Amino acid sequence: MKGLRKFLDKAKPNFMPGGKYQKFQSVFEGLETFLLTPNTVATSGVHIHDSNDSKRTMTVVILALMPALLFGIYNLGYQHYLAIGDAEAGFCSMFIYGLLALLPKIVVSYAVGLGIEFIGAQLRGHEIQEGFLVTGMLIPMICPINTPVWMIAVATAFAVIFAKEVFGGTGMNIFNVALVTRAVLFFGYPSKMSGDAAFVATDPAFGFGAGQVTDAFSGATPLGQAAIHAGEGAPQLMSIVGEPISTLDAFIGLIPGSVGEVSTLCILIGAALLLITGTASWKIMGSVFVGGFFMAFIANTFASATYPVSMLSPLDQICLGGFAFAAVFMATDPVTGARTETGKYIYGFLIGVLAILIRIYNGGFPEGAMLAVLFMNAFAPTIDYCVVNANINRRLKRAKSTNN
Repeated sequence: MKGLRKFLDKAKPNFMPGGKYQKFQSVFEGLETFLLTPNTVATSGVHIHDSNDSKRTMTVVILALMPALLFGIYNLGYQHYLAIGDAEAGFCSMFIYGLLALLPKIVVSYAVGLGIEFIGAQLRGHEIQEGFLVTGMLIPMICPINTPVWMIAVATAFAVIFAKEVFGGTGMNIFNVALVTRAVLFFGYPSKMSGDAAFVATDPAFGFGAGQVTDAFSGATPLGQAAIHAGEGAPQLMSIVGEPISTLDAFIGLIPGSVGEVSTLCILIGAALLLITGTASWKIMGSVFVGGFFMAFIANTFASATYPVSMLSPLDQICLGGFAFAAVFMATDPVTGARTETGKYIYGFLIGVLAILIRIYNGGFPEGAMLAVLFMNAFAPTIDYCVVNANINRRLKRAKSTNN
């Protein structure tokens, strides 16, 4: 590390104003802060000194994503070999296949997103922020595995430019960038995002995992299955080869779905890390689960065959789809969420309620978590405004009564 520090210190003058490569100052500073902690300190004014910074925060979030990511990679391979009738394939084969299938999506997500951020920083003369380190990992984790890489590239570019850079970059965006990417894909290319086989990889990955799909194969996710059984009574959720899916299967994650969203267990492990380190708000996270469970209980109590998803138990509603992932990693985004303490409860609760409402009563959106978070992103400032003004009015009344 000392050698790297000396190398960067030696090269740094070339990238400073007046240096040979001064046009690339933001690029150099971005690389320096990514590799090492800067060796500069505040020399004047009042400052709060803390060991935590955006880079460390992003690192904690990435670490919290690892359980869901690693399990999701394994599940990709597991679902693939199940689809081709080779369920006896070993753990290593399944994991390698999943890694090879997902890796191009991760590379494209980071290449496009970071490339645009680097260009934006250069044009504005700003420092390169670390915000996309998390976003770049979230995007491939919430997209169906069969999404073409060019679609991910287009949607990522659109989201970074129009949902982030036009607002001023990291910390200024009002919508979650990863979810905007998902929304662009969903509404721009619906046939590729909601197809029955979109969440199960059936083709070989770089020549690995070749095989013929079995006749019993059906790649529909559990929520996708439930949404199409209107009028047929309680939906029977099946695996891709026709075996019943239990609540335990859904909790562990051995079901079709987006890479990061299948395992509620691994998501909760990541949630524990975020809460222990104080990185995420337990008020928002907990409120999302409470709101979702509450709405699922109400819907299940008045369940109707017209809306078959309403017949799923509240626990199944929490474990299926992207609900848990949205509650832990999307709703808790400190930039796009509510800031006031009371507002966090309201914000999280409404996300949970809306996610289940959309999922159950709108057949066109079998997964409502994405729309719920984006919708509440738009209303987060209004919630904070109302909370602040309520506090002001309460204090004014208290002051008037004291004076009288």
